[in-house]
Amino acid sequence: MRKLALTDVAPEPRTAPEAGSDAVVVLDQVVKRFGSVTAVDNLSLEIGRGEFFSLLGPSGCGKTTTLRMIGGFESPTEGRVALDGDDVTDIPAYRRDVNTVFQSYGLFPHLNVFDNVAFGLRRRKIPARYVQTRVTEALKLVTLSGYQKRRPNQLSGGQQQRVALARALVNWPKVLLLDEPLGALDLKLRKQMQLELKRIQKEVGITFVFVTHDQEEAMTMSDRIAVMNRGRIEQLGPPEEVYEHPATRFVAEFLGASNLLEGTYRGAEGGHGLVELAAGETIRIPTDADPRPGERLSVGVRPEKIHIHHAGAAVEASWNAIAATLKSAVFTGVSYQYFFETPDGRELSAFDRNAGRGAIAKPGEAVRLAWWPEHTFVIPMEGEPSPERSEGSHQEEDR
Repeated sequence: MRKLALTDVAPEPRTAPEAGSDAVVVLDQVVKRFGSVTAVDNLSLEIGRGEFFSLLGPSGCGKTTTLRMIGGFESPTEGRVALDGDDVTDIPAYRRDVNTVFQSYGLFPHLNVFDNVAFGLRRRKIPARYVQTRVTEALKLVTLSGYQKRRPNQLSGGQQQRVALARALVNWPKVLLLDEPLGALDLKLRKQMQLELKRIQKEVGITFVFVTHDQEEAMTMSDRIAVMNRGRIEQLGPPEEVYEHPATRFVAEFLGASNLLEGTYRGAEGGHGLVELAAGETIRIPTDADPRPGERLSVGVRPEKIHIHHAGAAVEASWNAIAATLKSAVFTGVSYQYFFETPDGRELSAFDRNAGRGAIAKPGEAVRLAWWPEHTFVIPMEGEPSPERSEGSHQEEDR
């Protein structure tokens, strides 16, 4: 017998859409002010149908206010919000085809799991035969079959999170909003739930809009990430693109660790651009960076891209290399984290996978730090996004 999907038992069934076929969420020049504070500043954004989309940034960046405007919990001061082609700017939350999962979950302690998940369906007066089938299927989707009669206080944190997710999905909304729903879980369970959320989203095909300050969380689950700062989107794109090619200094430093070095572009030679650092070293950069000769800029490399060589060891001639002294090393279990200082006082860091051979060098030892030129990224000195690497340029108290 064919397995039931949530849509099979809906009174008005909807087929899961093809991911990315068109925009289901549109924010058009949205501004949100709270008194004299600008929480969201002229933000324009389109989120695709069936997409797992994350709003990532530190506390106060505007991400939660943006989510709340999509859900109808806040109204924009200026601009327009549309869902699936309909202008919903002035439509209240209860009339939008959107559900929300919060960090607190909001489960009813006096109701069992089944009744918690069924609550929204019953309020909509869905016939009992549909409620039974849809709730059963929703609990199966979140791997909680057999838990129907348990109360919330009989569940673990991860199980409560799954119940909240099932309750939101059982209504089959066009968009599911998730406001840091994993924040209350321990690290191991949080990582498990990241993979579960991704699996569930792909199975149901509903657009997920996820708010988080956790960079790894966003990169693990998202099709695209919008990195927010002071109410604007600093960079928007697939996780790998945003990580490997940060458009601003803020993105480079917020999304993982970065080594940033200031220099002047001197032109191209041998298939690479050449940047002269303040201390005199020359750093090769990819030619697609395309700065102007004489332009001041920052070049960067991620710590995991750096190879550590002893001072007298040979380094591939085509690689970038900088002399440094090891100041300290930290063992993290899966890797060693090293901190270096160059002769002119610059601080750099590198990671090395724990392969069982111990630390590569000892504090005080002279080394050379080398990396492939293609692993170098370029950021304008003023920190403004490069047009080709920022799809959105668009200040919060997360509320």
